[in-house]
Amino acid sequence: MNSLNINTNHSLQSIRPVGRFAPSPTGELHLGSLTTALASYCHIKSLGGKWLLRIEDTDTERCDRQFSEQILMDLKALSLHWDDDVIYQSERIDIYNDYLSSQLAPLTYGCQCSRKSLAQYWERHAILENANSHSSSKNPADTQRYPRCCIDANLDKNKHKQRIQLPDYAIGFMDGIQGMQWHNPQQSLGDMVVRRQDGMINYILAASIDDGLQQVSHIMRGLDILPMTTAQISIMHAANLPAIDYWYHLPLIRNPDGQKLSKQNLAQPIDTSRPSELIATALQLLQQPTVEMDTPARMLEQAIEQWDNTPLQNKLSLTIASS
Repeated sequence: MNSLNINTNHSLQSIRPVGRFAPSPTGELHLGSLTTALASYCHIKSLGGKWLLRIEDTDTERCDRQFSEQILMDLKALSLHWDDDVIYQSERIDIYNDYLSSQLAPLTYGCQCSRKSLAQYWERHAILENANSHSSSKNPADTQRYPRCCIDANLDKNKHKQRIQLPDYAIGFMDGIQGMQWHNPQQSLGDMVVRRQDGMINYILAASIDDGLQQVSHIMRGLDILPMTTAQISIMHAANLPAIDYWYHLPLIRNPDGQKLSKQNLAQPIDTSRPSELIATALQLLQQPTVEMDTPARMLEQAIEQWDNTPLQNKLSLTIASS
């Protein structure tokens, strides 16, 4: 099997470590997103680095400026102060389109397949698979991987959705929390849509370009994004952007019923009226050493000094204790 082991430790790329928190403003911060913000902040500050804030609001149907403003207010209330100016991806669409029409153009193509037509294709495919049980050794992911119906159609990329061809070999990277990872982005993700027909930019494309342009060296984010990492590595490499030095994918935060904390599961927004207690709760959930109850700023100073990834290593989830 062809493979590529990505060595992301480019010591000359970033003299000072750079981390980032990049929430999507489809709702207010909840405890799950707060733990990600707190972990990325304390970790990068423990290394003497910069912590950037990027609002990932390319999804104009679901994102709301009101939520963006609330996120900024909540972070300030918790003394999670970012370095440099806040970046809003909705203001950077021209940049992403420039990359699609230049460095990434050889890998992209227009696609006119609708969700309905693909659902019908996969349904027929499943029927044939059942009729030919001897072919059960095929990769189950194939049934959901885009079948490349349009790859040779030469459709106008500006009038149709755009897909990007991801490499069909295993890519390896070391995750500072989850350990060594090997994934084949073509087999697991196929040719991803990077721009919709209406011009909306896909999350992973925008994140890849911005992480490179902002010279982010350390990425700490939720475990649910880990399957997209080899796609990001591939896109950044194709776009000739600096590689990420270090990856960290945090365990998912689950409620006492075992559900992942998310807006879809109606996770409650954080209440910053008692910020010190909120920070203490998040640090406890992240299994960090106890800090003295004080102002948020002083608690964060102590948390930075004590920050340790070790208790999180190889954990897939962390569960909130029942109240």
